[in-house]
Amino acid sequence: MTRLYDDPARFAEDMVRGFAEANAKYVRQVPGGVVRAQPGADGKVAVITGGGSGHYPAFCGVVGPGFADGSVIGNIFTSPSAEQAYSVALEAECGGGVLFAFGNYAGDNMNFGLAVQRLQAEGIPAANIVITDDIASAPAAEQEKRRGIAGGFTVFKLASGAAEAGYSFDEVRRVAETTNARTRSLGVAFDGCTMPGQQEPLFTVPDGKMGVGLGIHGEPGISETELPSASELAERLVEGVLAEAPQGAGNRIAVLLNGLGRTKYEELFVLWSRMTPLFAEAGLELVEPEVGELVTSLDMAGCSLTVTWLDEELERFWSTGVDTPAYRKGVAVAASSGTHTHRHAAARKTELAVAPEAGQRCAGTVSAALGALSAAIVQASEELGRLDAIAGDGDHGRGMSKGATAADQAARRTAQAQAGPADVLAAAGDAWAADAGGTSGVLWGAALRAFGTALPADRAASTADVAAGAEKALETLVSLGKAELGDKTMLDAVDPFVTALREASGDDLATAWRKAAQAATEAGTATASLSPKVGRARPLAERSVGTPDPGAVSFAIAVTAIAEVLEENA
Repeated sequence: MTRLYDDPARFAEDMVRGFAEANAKYVRQVPGGVVRAQPGADGKVAVITGGGSGHYPAFCGVVGPGFADGSVIGNIFTSPSAEQAYSVALEAECGGGVLFAFGNYAGDNMNFGLAVQRLQAEGIPAANIVITDDIASAPAAEQEKRRGIAGGFTVFKLASGAAEAGYSFDEVRRVAETTNARTRSLGVAFDGCTMPGQQEPLFTVPDGKMGVGLGIHGEPGISETELPSASELAERLVEGVLAEAPQGAGNRIAVLLNGLGRTKYEELFVLWSRMTPLFAEAGLELVEPEVGELVTSLDMAGCSLTVTWLDEELERFWSTGVDTPAYRKGVAVAASSGTHTHRHAAARKTELAVAPEAGQRCAGTVSAALGALSAAIVQASEELGRLDAIAGDGDHGRGMSKGATAADQAARRTAQAQAGPADVLAAAGDAWAADAGGTSGVLWGAALRAFGTALPADRAASTADVAAGAEKALETLVSLGKAELGDKTMLDAVDPFVTALREASGDDLATAWRKAAQAATEAGTATASLSPKVGRARPLAERSVGTPDPGAVSFAIAVTAIAEVLEENA
């Protein structure tokens, strides 16, 4: 259990502050994460790790000479926001471009993808390397759908080695992609982890059992089996990973036997002693293997095995020296004193136009609606987390609460500045995305912004105006999230809501919204019968059946809370 904290909602922020203060020799804290205390050489490609926190020493613990240039740090098990990724990139880049490396999760793909677009628009070469090493999460024929787990450590290390050696942007990217293609992992869990502030673990494993195919965000295994002996587990892990050896792979391998937070080093060494003969029997030569905690999952009990098949170039970068807060190897190249001028990600202040009186009244209603939404989401946070933990990582309630609270505060400030409804929703959307991160953060942030573009600033908004805003929000969700109806996502509640709102456009706004909110509630409940086809719940699809989608439920809660405000202001 995670016991030491003041405010569970600020656990990640407090952790980052303490980490940076304890490791000032290596890192400095910047908005969104940390970067090297001493910048890399001028023209060097910046390799930036990132993702949700809770995995130390990944990802921030490997920032330093020979390894990463920076790390974007999200909330526990939650993707950092696009703003955080962009901010860290501006602080870390040295003139050679930026390469983000992270696990294959929907929120990370969205947020880092948006950050890359923004950097490229400013003339900075940027790209994403998406880690897909978890063989349990999808068939070999669908490797692009696989999750990233401990194999990300190897990809980070080799890409960083190439960047430190002065490789060009395209060449560092090639090394990272080649490493990912040659890396396979398989993990097992003996017990689940517990989020800060929670009394119960995200999942449990029955006595005498073991979960096979876990995720590193507190997701349970794909299946359960009898708890094996060390020798039996060694055989299962080694045989499972080696069965997926890439075509044409050589016989020299980098291996990680990784503890997930609560499996003792002594146990890992016992397991390793049973693995080494198996690799020898398979004709494989071990190159500087690593046994220990490298990519954890808070206090999860379990371990994972990662194998990367090396060629001459990859082996050279696997062996290079590193000096970081959590990982040291050989003799690292001395930290350079680059002179590249970093473009700090300072907040951009935009002058808000003062709206006509009618627009200000509309903005006030929007702000009140977001206040009610925030209160309802915060109240439902624990239940939303429980729903999410059944087949996901249990962070949905916490992320929604942080996002909704930030949106409420931003909306109040903007409305008090006499802005119109579009500006209020834009400010709220940006704050939601920045504070919540994750999939829900980027989707809600973009949807609020899109919704606001249809609301007039010079008169009261009609039912037709609001329906048009809902249509724009739906279009944004579909474009950004890539989900379809029936995939068991937030979209399964949003689409019926928009349809009902459009069909009720002849009614007054309060009546039409109430009808649409009821449609969303019914649709959200109905998602219980669906099997997820995208997102973190997909590998545990069977377990999800019978439980409604937390994103659809939280949307229904939000629009129902807004209905009460509209009725009061009718």
